[in-house]
Amino acid sequence: MALLASAAWLHGDEAAAKVVILANQDDPDSLRLAHYYAEKRGVPETGILAFRMPLTETISWPEFVTSIWQPLQSELIRLKRIDAITTNLVDELGRRKRALSGHDISYLVVCRGVPLRIAHAQAFYKDEPPVTTRPEFRTNQAAVDSELALLARGNPPINGYVDNPLFRNDRPSVFDRSGVVKVSRLDGPTYEAARALVDHALTAERQGLIGRAYVDIGGINPEGDRWLEATAGQIAQLGFPLTVDRSPTTMLASERFDAPVLYFGWYAPNLNGPFALPGFRFPDGAIALHIHSYSAETLRSATQGWCGPLVAKGVTATVGNVFEPYLQLTHLPNLLWRGLASGMTFGDAVFYSLPVLSWQEVAIGDPLYRPFAIPLETQFKSLGGLAPRQAGYVVLREVQLLESNAKSIEALDLLRKTMADRPSLAVALALAERLERKGETGPAVGALSYGNKLTEFQPDEWALVRLVAVRLEADDARPAAVSLWRKLFSDRRLPSDLRNSWLIEARQTALLAGDVEQVAEWDLLCGAPDPLVP
Repeated sequence: MALLASAAWLHGDEAAAKVVILANQDDPDSLRLAHYYAEKRGVPETGILAFRMPLTETISWPEFVTSIWQPLQSELIRLKRIDAITTNLVDELGRRKRALSGHDISYLVVCRGVPLRIAHAQAFYKDEPPVTTRPEFRTNQAAVDSELALLARGNPPINGYVDNPLFRNDRPSVFDRSGVVKVSRLDGPTYEAARALVDHALTAERQGLIGRAYVDIGGINPEGDRWLEATAGQIAQLGFPLTVDRSPTTMLASERFDAPVLYFGWYAPNLNGPFALPGFRFPDGAIALHIHSYSAETLRSATQGWCGPLVAKGVTATVGNVFEPYLQLTHLPNLLWRGLASGMTFGDAVFYSLPVLSWQEVAIGDPLYRPFAIPLETQFKSLGGLAPRQAGYVVLREVQLLESNAKSIEALDLLRKTMADRPSLAVALALAERLERKGETGPAVGALSYGNKLTEFQPDEWALVRLVAVRLEADDARPAAVSLWRKLFSDRRLPSDLRNSWLIEARQTALLAGDVEQVAEWDLLCGAPDPLVP
C-alpha cells in the first residue's frame, strides 16, 4: 500500500492547480459544466479550454484531429503545459509534427459535450506489428479520451493500441509520467447527472466511503472471474460488509442490494437487476464497474449499456468501453480497487489499472476524487454527524474488522449499543444473525422487530426488508413478519414481479400465523387459489 501511495505524485491543491478542463465551445452545457467543476475544485479559470467541436458522440479521425487534438495540443504548448519544439510538417492525419519532452498536467477533465468515440477509418489503416498481427487489433476505432492520453507523446500510431507505462507501475518514473496525460470524463445522460459526479465526490470526501460491497462473479471467462475474486478478497480486508454472487447470471432484483457503495461485476449488455428498480440510487461516493464490451458505447442513454445508466442512478465513478476492447485490455477491477484503497485518486487508479492507451476505454468521474480521504477511524469517531442508516454501515464495517481480529464479543457489544442508540435495519439484521447463532432467539426477534417501527423503505432496502421478514418467520415471530410484509407491499413503487414473487412467501407466513384475513387479501393480490386450511 505504501508503495502504491507513492505513485500518486500530486495531491490536493497542487493537483487542482495543474488540471486542464476541456469543453465543447458549441455546447452551452459543456461550458457550464467546465466552470462548475473549476469552481468546486479550485481549478484556475485559465485551466478551462474550449474549442468548436461536433455535437455527436461519434466522430471521424479528421474531425478529431482538426477540432480536438490539434487545437488542444497547440494551446497546451502555447501555455507551456506541454514542452515541445514545433515544426511545420504534418503527418498523414494532419497532426503537426513536434518534438515533445513532458507536460505539467495533473489531469485532463473532459466535459459532457466533447465527442466520445472515433470511428474506424480504413483510409488511415496500416499494419503496426506486432500489435496488429492479431486480426482483432487491426482497427483504429478508439475512445477520444484514450487518444488524448497521448497528447504529450508526439504523433503516436492510431492503429491497434499503445502500451500504458503506468499500468501496474507502483513506482512510475518521471519519464513514465511524462508520456501520459491522465484523462477522466464528466459525462452522462443529462447535464445534471454529469454535474452530480462532482457533488457526490465532494460529499464522499467529507464523510468517507459508507455502505456495503457487492461482487458479481460468474462471467464468460475464467480470467475475469479471477480478477473479481481478487477484488472481493481485497474489499473484505478493509471490512466492508460484502455479498459475493457466484451464480452464472447477473444479480437479481430480488437479491439484497442495500447501500451499494462498491459494485464490481459482469457480464450483461445493459444495466439490469437491482440497479433497474424504480427509485434506485447509489450512495454518495459509490464506485461501480461492470465489465462488458460496449458498456460505454453511449453515455447519453439512461438505459443502454452500463456507464450512462450508472451515472443516471447516481454513481460517483465508473469505467467502461466505447467499442470492443477484448477482456485483457480493459480496466482490471482488482487493480483499480487496489489503487483506490491505497489512497490514490480516481484518476491515478484508473491509469494504474489500464493496460493500454489509444484504445477503447473511458473513465467517468472526477479524477481528483479520493474515496479514502477520510479513514474508518475518523468516520467512527464522527458517527453523531451521520444519519442513523449511514452510521449503521460505518459500524458494520468496524464490526467486520473486530471479528476478523477475533474480537467477536466486542463486535456484538458494539451492535447492541448501536441498536440502542442509533438503530437501523441493516444493523438490526446483523445483530439478529449473531444472536441467533448464540441461541438468543428472543433478543434476535426484538432486534428484527425494529423494521416494523419504520414508516417507509428505500428501494435498495426492499430485499433487506424481505430478509428481515424471513428471519422473523424462522424465529416463530410470524405476526411481526406478517406486519412487515404488509408494510413492504404497501409501497406502490414495488414492481409487480417482485411483489408477486414475495407474496408467495408472505402468504405462507400468514397462513402459519393463522391470519386468515391476510391470506385472503394476499390471494386477491396475486391471483392465488382459495386459502388452504392449515
